[in-house]
Formats: sequence, C-alpha cells, structure tokens
Amino acid sequence: MLFPLPRLWTGLLILFALFMPAGRLLQAKPTGPTLQFDYGAGKPAPNPLGYFMYFVPLISPEQVSVVTNASNTQCARVISCLCHTNGAAFHAVCEFDFLGDGLQRSVFDHASIIQRRTKELQAGKPLAHQLAAISVQGAGSGSLEIDGTLANGRPAIAEMRLRFNSRGHPSPVSVDLHDITLRNGAIYYENETVARVNTLTFRQKAGPPKMEVSLASVKRADAGNSHWQNFVGGLKGAAANFLLPPLSITTNGQQAMMDFGLALALARPAFTFPFAERLQNGPAITP
Repeated sequence: MLFPLPRLWTGLLILFALFMPAGRLLQAKPTGPTLQFDYGAGKPAPNPLGYFMYFVPLISPEQVSVVTNASNTQCARVISCLCHTNGAAFHAVCEFDFLGDGLQRSVFDHASIIQRRTKELQAGKPLAHQLAAISVQGAGSGSLEIDGTLANGRPAIAEMRLRFNSRGHPSPVSVDLHDITLRNGAIYYENETVARVNTLTFRQKAGPPKMEVSLASVKRADAGNSHWQNFVGGLKGAAANFLLPPLSITTNGQQAMMDFGLALALARPAFTFPFAERLQNGPAITP
C-alpha cells in the first residue's frame, strides 16, 4: 500500500524525533576548553596554558580579554595527584608544571565597574586596588591542594588552594593593580603596582563567593629589578597579605573551580570548563 507523500514525510519526521537523542534536536551549548590529565603516567598530556587559566574569565565579574605574545609556547601539565581519606574527609595534592616560553595576560575591562560606582567617583572617592590584569610569564611549578568531605560516599569540595610557587620555584603569576579616579570628567588610572601571586584560595561557604589572594611581593609598575627593590617588594607583599581583602568572584566561576578540584581529586582523565561568557576574545567550543 502506498502512502501519500506528505503523510510519508510526517511519519519519517516522527521516527527521527523518537530515535534521535533529545540533545541533538537542539543546538549544542558552547563549553569551555577540555583539560587532559595523565598524572605523570603514560604519554604526557600538555594543555595550552590558556586552557588551564580559563578559570580567570569564569571567576571575573568584569569582561576579560586574553593576549599572548606571537611566539608563545606555554603549556600546562598535571604531573601527579595523591588523595588520602579517613572515610569522612579527604585531602588531595595535585602537582602541575607550566612549560615553555612566553607571556599570557588576562586583561580586565573596567567599564562596568566604573558605571556601577559612578557616584563614588563623582564624590571624589577613588576605586582602590582594582585588578587590571593577571599575567603568567614563562615557566613554573605549582600544586592544587584540595580538601573535602564524604557523605554517604559522595565527595564534596570544601576548599581548594591553587599554589604557583611549588618545588622551590618562584611564582610566574602576577597581578596588575591600580586605583581608578575621576577628575574633571575624565577617568585616570593611578598608583599602578605589580604583585606576584603565590596562592589563590577558594572556599565553599555561605554568602557571596570570594577568592583569597596570597602575595609574594608588591612593587610599583615602574620599579626596577634590583635586589633591594625585590627585598622591599617582598616586605610589602608580606604586609599586603594582611591588608588585601578577598576578591569578589562569580558564583558559576566558584562552582567551576570546585568541580575542577573534584575532577582532580577523583583522578579523572579530563575536565571541561563551562563556557566563560565574559571572555571577549575566546571562541566558543561546541561538543
């Protein structure tokens, strides 16, 4: 028996809808990059440095652009991960290396914060210690220290510390800070400083999410690199650790870091970051 052509096409479309996975009927949502982990076993799995540092635009409340030098060869590799548990809690330490040469900078756009806090600026109050950029210069070694709990066999991350100065190597990560002021209707960026970062700490707790920053040194952006200037910068860094308040981060960015830490603690072979909507020049990655 022959069916009329319109009825035939209708039947085929119904069968297609029934057997095709629901997700395929909708456009796939973009994701962030996928990090591959080998934990020092088998074939090394280096990742572009931008994949590892993709958390920066995820945690940022402001728009971010990432720039690198033309001959950049920087990459990241997780080389080991050890996890210990007593049945109620666990502690994991995962070591990583930054390899290669070059400079990567995540630059923050202050247009939105200036707009949100215009009244403060108009009243003559500067916006102090605003984060202008996060940079990674060259190579280095670091670790992720992950603490969590186990409830009914289900792990949950309580705290993650991202250290950039492991195994006797100085941190290759620095932040640029400056004050934003308004004078005669024009915006000025003043008191520019560069601070070397040792540790970023993320905690799962009630209230707006924050990131704690531990500094190795703080210097003016135009300071030199003499032993004396580095010594003074180290003293300022120690003092700044008692003065620098935790930085506000996005809720989805904090959750991404918790998920990242859990993937490492469970020794999973890969982790995919969610899509960073505030990354201005990053391509969307679709599965």
